[in-house]
Amino acid sequence: MIYFIRFAISLLLPLFCLFANAQSFKFYISAKGNDASNGLAPSGAFATLQKARDAVRSYKKQHATDSVFVYLLKGDYEIKEPLQLEPEDGGTEQAPVIYSAFKTDKVVLNGGKRITAWKNYRNNIWVADLPKVKAGEWTFTQLFVGGNERKRARLPKKGFYRVKGFPDGNLSVGYQTPSRRFEFAKGDIQSQWKNIKDIDVIVYHFWTDTHLTIDSINDNTNIVTFKYPSGKVFTDDFNNDGARYVVENVWEGLQDPGDWYLDKAEGRLYYIPLAGEVMSKAEVYAPVTSGFLNISGDAVAGRPVTDIHFKNIIFQYANVQLPAGNTNDAQGSSDIAALINLKGAQRCVFDHCTVSNTGGFAFNIQEGSSYNRFTYNRITNIAAGGYRMNGGKAGENPLSQTHHNIISDNEISNFGTVFPSAVGVLLMHARNNEVIHNNIHHGYYTGISSGWEWGYQRSISRDNIVAFNYIHHIGQGLLSDMGAVYTLGVSPGTIIRNNLIHDVDSHNYGGWGIYNDEGSTHILVENNIVYNTKFAGYNIHYAKEITVRNNIFALGRLQQINRTRVDPHSSVYFENNIVYWKEGKLFDGNWEDKPYDFYFNPIAKTGTKKVNSTFEADYNIYFNPTLPLDSIILNKVKWKEWQNNGKDLHSSYVDPLFTDPARFDFSLEKKSPAFQLGFQQISIKDVGPRKEGQRLVHNKVAVK
Repeated sequence: MIYFIRFAISLLLPLFCLFANAQSFKFYISAKGNDASNGLAPSGAFATLQKARDAVRSYKKQHATDSVFVYLLKGDYEIKEPLQLEPEDGGTEQAPVIYSAFKTDKVVLNGGKRITAWKNYRNNIWVADLPKVKAGEWTFTQLFVGGNERKRARLPKKGFYRVKGFPDGNLSVGYQTPSRRFEFAKGDIQSQWKNIKDIDVIVYHFWTDTHLTIDSINDNTNIVTFKYPSGKVFTDDFNNDGARYVVENVWEGLQDPGDWYLDKAEGRLYYIPLAGEVMSKAEVYAPVTSGFLNISGDAVAGRPVTDIHFKNIIFQYANVQLPAGNTNDAQGSSDIAALINLKGAQRCVFDHCTVSNTGGFAFNIQEGSSYNRFTYNRITNIAAGGYRMNGGKAGENPLSQTHHNIISDNEISNFGTVFPSAVGVLLMHARNNEVIHNNIHHGYYTGISSGWEWGYQRSISRDNIVAFNYIHHIGQGLLSDMGAVYTLGVSPGTIIRNNLIHDVDSHNYGGWGIYNDEGSTHILVENNIVYNTKFAGYNIHYAKEITVRNNIFALGRLQQINRTRVDPHSSVYFENNIVYWKEGKLFDGNWEDKPYDFYFNPIAKTGTKKVNSTFEADYNIYFNPTLPLDSIILNKVKWKEWQNNGKDLHSSYVDPLFTDPARFDFSLEKKSPAFQLGFQQISIKDVGPRKEGQRLVHNKVAVK
């Protein structure tokens, strides 16, 4: 209830302030404005955000108790550099500074450059000269035509090449061995290709996409050497098959409509238009600006940036490049830059904004940021992920911690278009945050990730709520080792609740629904519906005392429930769940028990000694409509032996009576035997983004 009251106040307070404050002030910005004007009326609007910021700063010095509105009039604003906001640019809880589109105007902050003056090169290939590219002042890896992204010229045209050999070593040297070379099949990479040092080789292996720049090609040995090493060997996951790869920005791959190629030496952009595209009229944009906004405070020094709101603004066409030496080997593409950055930010709001057709992550919420809200935003067609949140680690200054932020009611779609290992919402070192009621779909790796310590050491990442999210079409068969919801480390108080998850697909192993990875501890997983996963709906690598209750895990293709490692403790309490499947294994992996000493009182050494159980399972329903009970295998044993080992003593193998499982309706009929075991009906009507009036009511359920 305390959380609900606090959240309700945080939502209502900005509206209350508009009426309760005695004074508010307005500035205006127009794409056709003039920074020499006073900005006090639409007719005298400023031209730039920077000028409006300076005007707000000056006004707030004299009128700290006034709310200030900065209205952006309809238009497309060319953003040449990110807007920098410092502590003196903020407001107060009672008198915020609000940057907003004026009324219902469409406001676009455009970080790109429109490319014109196209000339026919030959056949259907068109070319435009870009002097800044030739001068080395500009490069880009994304291009947009008519608001849609086009792909760089690549080979092979479909599918992938395969690494043939490993001169720097394969798995025998350890999968995280830096590697600068691999052997290719003859003809797959050719030294006579034009501008070979402008070509990028992108290797898809394990859970990463590695981006490599060619340094040299040896035609005699068929060895390609890169300028910087990959962080992993070039095998295809944890086997010694060659990894998949493509080559991009290769002139010889400029073949099909929609292909483009950037010749950096000549400073020329080549493009093959799609049918119906007229290059004299086409809106062709390449990204230029590195980002849109930096909110830069210092919470440790007592100088946060407070109470700045952004509403109803569209951000598009920003340019994010990997820095020299970074080949994108960090998990979750966590090193990729973001377009909107908050550091030491408190009570800031982004509401009903759109981030589309851009590089990098959309938002980066950094150390010392707390009580910020990100609501009803739309993030789509983005090179990396939607939100990345990180802060001070355990043992560091508590003021550097990032906490009590809310990411709710957003849509994050078609993410990871350039860096497919990026995560929709990535919580690293962060606590007491809520990721609720979002629609996250069509990414190539994990939907939501929480925690950033591998193993059982102390972690700051606790008390995070992941609830009522709709997460679907994740993985899409490109990478391995991912989940719709993924956790790491010791996380007491973290809850994964009432999420609807389906269609999770991996390249090789992985493709799990809910995935408790290394050291996940003291997490509650309840009331989730997970179906149509390539591997298990619920998976543990190794974990401690996870409670998994009142969930439905259905229709995994290869397995339903999986655990990789046995530790000398209880990894999971798997109780009151329904597991429904037609193919694959029921309990897969390693569900062995082994003896270990356990004492209720470790000082007096009283209690139980030599415990055998490493997991508990009971009051569950299992059912496969195609198989009788006596043919079911649970961790290499049949049902009776499974029960003789102390597992599922009160569980049943019986039809749970779903309403229509063929249509993925997993609501239970009134006569379902699950109710006799204490199972509670799971409703999905509140999953995903809500209507405005629903927020206060449903958040009480999400955070209780």
